[in-house]
Amino acid sequence: MADESGGGGCGGGGIAAGYLGLVSGALPLDLGVGRRSRPLGPQTVDIEAPREVVFDVIAQPYLGRSMRAMREKVRVLEGGSDMVLAAHHTPVAGGRLTATTVETVRFTRPERVDFRLVRGPVPAVTESFELGEHGLGTRLEYTGELDTDLWLLGQWWGGLVAPRWEAAVAGSLAAVKEEAERRARR
Repeated sequence: MADESGGGGCGGGGIAAGYLGLVSGALPLDLGVGRRSRPLGPQTVDIEAPREVVFDVIAQPYLGRSMRAMREKVRVLEGGSDMVLAAHHTPVAGGRLTATTVETVRFTRPERVDFRLVRGPVPAVTESFELGEHGLGTRLEYTGELDTDLWLLGQWWGGLVAPRWEAAVAGSLAAVKEEAERRARR
């Protein structure tokens, strides 16, 4: 008689490994069936700094020399003058895991930065930072779209991923605002 006690452990271990792979971006899943889309944002931040300064703050980790704190979050894999391929590292699960996404980042100076997911916890994400003049400062508006596969299962997964994704973006927007306003005061 075969011992079936290991089967459940292997199945449970496989499910846990699959979940960790999806969350961390190490196991990207893009089946192209049952595709569902959901909006990300909008998130709007008014920044007391000129649009060019805000653009430079956003672009610096990708096109310039990044500060040590940013090198831990962003690593440029391939660079160009108006587009880069970059790996983004984001702590998840209370800091116990790091999600790694790989995205193209395209720069249209000084009004727009576009992001397109290449590898991550969902099949597709497109995002943009639009920079408009607002009084003496800048209005930065974030919008995006997150796609998942597998109909209702994907919709459920997108419901888990999207709030965390948007929270990470909100943190980035706050950091951009703080740094741009600091530079503008100098």
